[in-house]
Amino acid sequence: MGRVMNVERFCLIGHLVSMAFGLAGILLVAPHPEFLSLLPAGQMMFRWSMAGGGVAYIVLGTIAVALYAYRTLGLRNWLMFMIPAIGISLSSELLGTSTGFPFGDYSYLSGLGYKISGLVPFTIPLSWFYLGLSAYLLARTGLSRRLPQFGWLAQAGAIGLGALLLTSWDFVLDPAMSQTTMPFWYWHHPGAFFGMPYQNFVGWMGTGIVFMTVAVLLWGKRSPVLQAADLNLPIVVYLGNFTFAMVMSMAAGFWIPIVLGLLLGVLPAVLCWRWGRLGQMPQFDSAGVAEMASDEVGSLNVAPVPSK
Repeated sequence: MGRVMNVERFCLIGHLVSMAFGLAGILLVAPHPEFLSLLPAGQMMFRWSMAGGGVAYIVLGTIAVALYAYRTLGLRNWLMFMIPAIGISLSSELLGTSTGFPFGDYSYLSGLGYKISGLVPFTIPLSWFYLGLSAYLLARTGLSRRLPQFGWLAQAGAIGLGALLLTSWDFVLDPAMSQTTMPFWYWHHPGAFFGMPYQNFVGWMGTGIVFMTVAVLLWGKRSPVLQAADLNLPIVVYLGNFTFAMVMSMAAGFWIPIVLGLLLGVLPAVLCWRWGRLGQMPQFDSAGVAEMASDEVGSLNVAPVPSK
């Protein structure tokens, strides 16, 4: 697993760095092309980043989360989440770009890679997977350890909360990415919420709930149990992607989506991360268990048994 963790860490760092470079390109270089003259091969680097930067950060994030899932959840549980997440989200996106249901009337532009059926970039369902899994694992682990007495209700709540965390990311992502100087998609009929129709959020919640529910049903009794340290990558991925979208919205002056995203996304995500860590049961190896048992037995006051 050492090599897997190294590749996972490399891809996670690359994912975060790619988003930082993307922000610099969209917010600094695109409005001020004179910056390119200060860099060697600046024009070539900018063209490459605009053509492949969006694809790179999503692919790197997908690989990082996929390796993490393989390492912590196991091959079966990883695939039982990834396949529904990608398949159902792609179906929703194809339906949305064709009919306007469930998100509204919109179309993707260039910059996010090859379009499946000429409609949906292949990177879009990948982003549903890696953000969806990160959001769900945070919600599931946090609620199950904070509210263990509620059993299946806590698990059902985790699906709803996971979908809400996913949708809250879109609060800050969609207004900026569709209205930036270099947009990646556009709405045919701009809606009332900073250019988005409210229907879009219903579509996000519904799609997230459906694929998370399918994944949980496929997991069945083999549901994973995460350790405290296992929550670090999901929270880093979630906060990193939220920050990317938030900075874009800040640059556009969209403050209400940011506040909503912080309250409904970042705050519960961080709380779930903390609950998951604080609720962690201590782990012992075999020597530690034996030593603890010996100490416990030695500390007992055993009354002498009277002999006949």
